[in-house]
Amino acid sequence: MRYASEENSAPSPASRTGAFIALAVIVVGITSFLAFSPAREGTTAFWLLAIGPQALLALIGAYFAHKEGLLREWFTPKWGDASLAAAQTFITMAGAWAGTKLLFAQGTPRQGFLLRLYIHLGDPRDFLKHIPLVAATLLIAAAAEETLWRGVVPMLLEPKVGSRRAWIYGAFLYALAHVPTAFALRDANLGPNPVLPLAALACGLVWAFAVRKTGRLVPTILAHALFDWFVIVGYRLAGPSF
Repeated sequence: MRYASEENSAPSPASRTGAFIALAVIVVGITSFLAFSPAREGTTAFWLLAIGPQALLALIGAYFAHKEGLLREWFTPKWGDASLAAAQTFITMAGAWAGTKLLFAQGTPRQGFLLRLYIHLGDPRDFLKHIPLVAATLLIAAAAEETLWRGVVPMLLEPKVGSRRAWIYGAFLYALAHVPTAFALRDANLGPNPVLPLAALACGLVWAFAVRKTGRLVPTILAHALFDWFVIVGYRLAGPSF
């Protein structure tokens, strides 16, 4: 990444890059833990903590991307965005369904991990009463996460590790930032809850690969928002009756 000042007294570009990435992982980790703590179950504070800090970090990162001349490329809509978004949504939903059947199948003790997550999110019937607000919230959340983790973080990593590895490292850092949720959502009998870190890693790799291939964020933002809508509101992976 290019920086305006190269004076010896200023922090090196590498140190500033590392500092921002570390800040993103730490801030998202802390606020995710707070958001998914039992005290914020089904509250407005949950959504503010889950989305607000990442949105702020995404805006800061977007400024870096603007200086690099990448922001227009990332966000200019193009023909075929809907098809790309649909393909990514299909892949992530199929993976989520398969992962649920394999790791958190109904009737097994591990299903409790999924149930704990959905209890925290709240009743989907309440979401359906406010569809425009919920849709807008999920779209903002998806835009913030994709800008930060699929746009800014790989952009900052690329000069250090190369473009072939930056998107992979970014996906693992995204999952790392969600590790604290395993302890916030822990089950008294089963222990730390791995659902969100595993989902962040699996979906993060799909979304990061798509951005790596297209160089754009719009289709992936749409895919992320659609995925969140389906698993939170439309089709709950813990079971249709839950």
